[in-house]
Amino acid sequence: MNRVMCIGVAGNTMTIESFSDQVLLKLLTWLSPSFPVGAYAYSHGLECAVEENLIWDAGTLQVWIDGVITHGTGRTDNIFFSETWRAVNKGDNNRLSETLALALAYQPTSELAIESTAQGAAFMDAVGAAWSSDQLTSLARFLKLDETSIPYPVAVALVASLHRIPLRDALLAYLHSFIANLVSAGVRLIPLGQEMGLRVLAGLTDSVLKSLVAGMTSSIDDIGSATQLVDWTSARHEIQYTRLFRS
Repeated sequence: MNRVMCIGVAGNTMTIESFSDQVLLKLLTWLSPSFPVGAYAYSHGLECAVEENLIWDAGTLQVWIDGVITHGTGRTDNIFFSETWRAVNKGDNNRLSETLALALAYQPTSELAIESTAQGAAFMDAVGAAWSSDQLTSLARFLKLDETSIPYPVAVALVASLHRIPLRDALLAYLHSFIANLVSAGVRLIPLGQEMGLRVLAGLTDSVLKSLVAGMTSSIDDIGSATQLVDWTSARHEIQYTRLFRS
């Protein structure tokens, strides 16, 4: 069964795309909070930001996350995601290898690197166990993923492209999963009630959609971030005395 979904409007012409139940089920499964990548263990520096009183309520949490997805890791992840998806889609293994190497190098702190690569490795292991394919095995062998870590956005994009999931849908699902995990961390750390957490999530809708468009229309040449305070809290978290999260 296919659903017909509106994905864009140009002038008076509406563009539509068929979105299959199988695609939807895969995205819901792979980017569900219950998928075994350990996302709940990471706060992306939020824990230190709360400790330093840089975040103290729903409003400051929303502004912080908006900055992350607009100017920080969320922005660079989008670009690496799109580049990976396109490289796999075109069968360009050299471009894929170069994107992986750059994504590994472009980690601002040791904890953020662990956050990304640990989830990426867990994602590949889980998908390989339940959705194994010769293509996935071949790419993993080519990229030497048994020896090299793989950042989370690269892992998800690689698998999504192999399964012929449209880039826009896959990237939007990834972005939603990313911000939902940050909101969940904020709810536990500040702490906030679940209702306030949902308001933050709803309030980030426009930012997510703008970030989606930016990620799809940017290239490796546009890589760059400007969230020094986020990077600082991540580095400070490494020596924080009391910690609930790994990052």
